[in-house]
Amino acid sequence: MFDLILIGVIVLIIVFVILVYNGLIVKRNRVNNAWSQIDVQLRKRANLVPNLVETVKGYATHEKSVFENVTKARANAINTGGNLKQKAQAENMLTGALKSLFAVAEAYPDLKANENFKLLQEQLDGIESKIAYARQFYNDSVLAFNNAKQTFPNNVFAGMFGFTDKEFFETEEADRKVPKVSF
Repeated sequence: MFDLILIGVIVLIIVFVILVYNGLIVKRNRVNNAWSQIDVQLRKRANLVPNLVETVKGYATHEKSVFENVTKARANAINTGGNLKQKAQAENMLTGALKSLFAVAEAYPDLKANENFKLLQEQLDGIESKIAYARQFYNDSVLAFNNAKQTFPNNVFAGMFGFTDKEFFETEEADRKVPKVSF
């Protein structure tokens, strides 16, 4: 009788460990999927930026430094490796450069009336909204994963199986400021 109870307890422990492990795997995969969704939107934005810059260049030829900053920020965002913190910083730099580009565009009424510019700006606005949503979903997924990993008894098994905390996609304090453009 004691043997059956012992076997039952062992089976329950094994089932519990499997459930914890599988739950952590599902949450980790959700975080990875959420990051992939951010990456898709960031690539769309990066592909749109050169068209936007070329359209604005035709109207604002003396704003060379703004165009160079946008081009550098785009190249940096595309070429940044897999480190989440570096990727976030590069993408935040591109966001700031684009804000400067739009600030320059505000000074040119003919440009603001240009249909191609309007279309590109609308597309970029849509992509920016999708990026914001994807970042929020990613951070929500990271929160769920980290909470599951850090709470008892999951934390015991998470450490045994090598699960590590995921980083949030955060905006740098400097990127929260409105860019200043002077003429």
